[in-house]
Amino acid sequence: MSIVSRHRSSRSCGVSLLAAALLAVPFTAHATEGALGRQVTGTSVQPNAGIVSPEPVWAVNFAEIYLDGKVGGGRDVPLGKRVSADVEGKVAFTLATLLKTWDTGPGRWNFASSVTLPYVWTKVNARASGPLGRSTGESDTASNLFDLYFSPIIAGYHFSETSHMALSLNVWAPTGKYDANALANPSLNNWTFIPQVAYTHIFPQSGLQLDTVASVQFYTRNNDTDYRNAPIFGIDVMGRKTFSNGLAVGLVLGTQQQLGSDSGPTADRLNGFKGRDWALGTVITYDRKLADKRSLSLGLRWVPTISSTNRLDSSSTFMASATLVF
Repeated sequence: MSIVSRHRSSRSCGVSLLAAALLAVPFTAHATEGALGRQVTGTSVQPNAGIVSPEPVWAVNFAEIYLDGKVGGGRDVPLGKRVSADVEGKVAFTLATLLKTWDTGPGRWNFASSVTLPYVWTKVNARASGPLGRSTGESDTASNLFDLYFSPIIAGYHFSETSHMALSLNVWAPTGKYDANALANPSLNNWTFIPQVAYTHIFPQSGLQLDTVASVQFYTRNNDTDYRNAPIFGIDVMGRKTFSNGLAVGLVLGTQQQLGSDSGPTADRLNGFKGRDWALGTVITYDRKLADKRSLSLGLRWVPTISSTNRLDSSSTFMASATLVF
């Protein structure tokens, strides 16, 4: 009997939660143009991130991410065609993800696909420099469908019953509305390609579980502003203690590190606007088996920024999610 088939029944509830894990590859917003990029630090990793179910299942995930941050100290930030200082941004993402795992039979490899429809509300306050050195405050709000996110193929590999890996190439398409003269936009106006590797290790005797997601974001040029974000390396790590009643509590540590300098006239003016940040917070999850092999998983986390350069610094980053597997 194969590794996967032997462990199939015991993992039918939690293993299929890859839908939530892939979301966070979606968890995005506008260092980078707009001072945030495609991923919100600390939200990319989910329970069972490295596990693709060996059974053909559907999974639906709904998630909400709220971020309230700023880039202070008078530092300039590229926002569309302008440069603004003391930027404060509030962002709320509502994401709906549909994931399908394919019937590839028992074995070490299993495959899935997913698509995410995101909606965003964002408000931006900033200070713009005017004539004679004067500065004026500006504010802008936008709400609409955000850029579409999809993962054509997710390949999962089972090293053992307790050790799993998932490989994927994730794509953001510039489908949202964009105005280069606006402070707030429901789109980044570029294609973004994100190769990702996720890993899960389960420690059955202690009830501990480790999940890790690492990725690199590759951005195309924003043709309306001639701005191109440099690649960004991101990694989130989550450790949880699980209990027999379905509850689990743990910590999340994450970082986004820009691998080079941005390019374009505005980026050159800001010396490349290279950014990085770190976030550390807590997470609580709950898993419950339902009738007919269905399962429900809930999650809530708080992942405040502990260090930031040229990215939004937020003490109010929250994420809530619910996943139904059937």
